[in-house]
Amino acid sequence: MNNMSAGVIERKALIFNVQKYNIYDGPGVRTLVFFKGCPLRCKWCSNPEGLEAKYQVMFKKDLCIDCGACVSVCPVNIHTISRESKHEVNHNIDCLGCRKCEQVCTQSALSIVGEMKTISELMEIIEEDKSFYDLSGGGVTLGGGEVTRQPEFAANLLMACKQEGINTAIETCGYAKKESILHIAEFTDLFLFDLKHIDSERHYQLTGVHNERILENLKELLHRRHDVKIRMPLLKGINDSQEEIDGIVKFLMPFRDYKNFKGIDLLPYHKLGVNKYNQLGKEYPIEGDPSLSNDDLDRIESWIKKYDFPVEVIRH
Repeated sequence: MNNMSAGVIERKALIFNVQKYNIYDGPGVRTLVFFKGCPLRCKWCSNPEGLEAKYQVMFKKDLCIDCGACVSVCPVNIHTISRESKHEVNHNIDCLGCRKCEQVCTQSALSIVGEMKTISELMEIIEEDKSFYDLSGGGVTLGGGEVTRQPEFAANLLMACKQEGINTAIETCGYAKKESILHIAEFTDLFLFDLKHIDSERHYQLTGVHNERILENLKELLHRRHDVKIRMPLLKGINDSQEEIDGIVKFLMPFRDYKNFKGIDLLPYHKLGVNKYNQLGKEYPIEGDPSLSNDDLDRIESWIKKYDFPVEVIRH
C-alpha cells in the first residue's frame, strides 16, 4: 500500500514509537502505534516523551563522554559544552528533528523523539505481522500520547487497517471533541478508555483537565453501541479508595448489561517511565512510591466483582 509511488502526497502524523508483539492493549498479539501530543498532564504518566506534539531530545547523561560532537552539528544550539567541559542539553530550545546530533553520537547517549510517518509507511510495518494477528485474534492499537490529537490521520490509518482485515483498537483518555472521537469510532473495533478519577476537581489536580468532557464522550460511545473496555490506572493513596471505586462503578452501572461494555481493566502503577523524565530534563511529579500490593489489587478487584462487573488486573 504505497501511495507515494503513485505520486500522491500523503497525510503525515508525528509518531514516537511503534511497538510490536504487545499482548496487553487489546485482544491477541498487537502492534502499538504511539501518537505524539496529549492534552492531559497525568502526574504518573509513563510516556512523558509522548506529551508534547514536537520533536524532543532525550539525553542519557551516564552514557555521554562529553566529546562535543553534537555541539558542532546542532543548527539551533541545543547542545553546549560547559566551562567544566560537560555536555549540557537546553530542553527549552525546540528541536528541529534533524537528528544530526543523534547520528554523530558514538555512545548512543542522544535520541530524538518523534518522527513524521505516512499511512503507507506505518502500514508496511503493521502488515509485517498480519499472520500473528490472524492466529491470535490480534491487530493494531493506536495510543500515545493521545491518538485523538491527530484525529484525521488516526481515522485514515484505522480505515486502512480495516481494509486489510486487521482488527483495530485505540487507547484514549477521552478528552477530545465529540465529533473527532465519533469519526474515529467508525473504524475502531475496541476502545480502551481511561477513567482516572470520577471527581472532576480531583481529576483536574491530577491531570490538568476536568473530566466532564471525558465522561460525556464515554457515555456517547456506549450509547452508540461501540465496544468499550474501561481502564483504571491505580495509585495507592490517590485513586484506590473504596469511595473512588464505588463512584466509578455507580457511573458505569447503567451500562453493565450492554453487550458493547467489555468490562474493566485495572492498571497498577509502575515505575517504567521514571528514567525518561530525567532524560527529557523534567522532574518526576510523583513523590514516594504509590505502588499497590497484590493484596491491595485483590481487594479492589473484589469490590468491583461485587457488582457483577467483569474485571481483570493487567500486570506488566
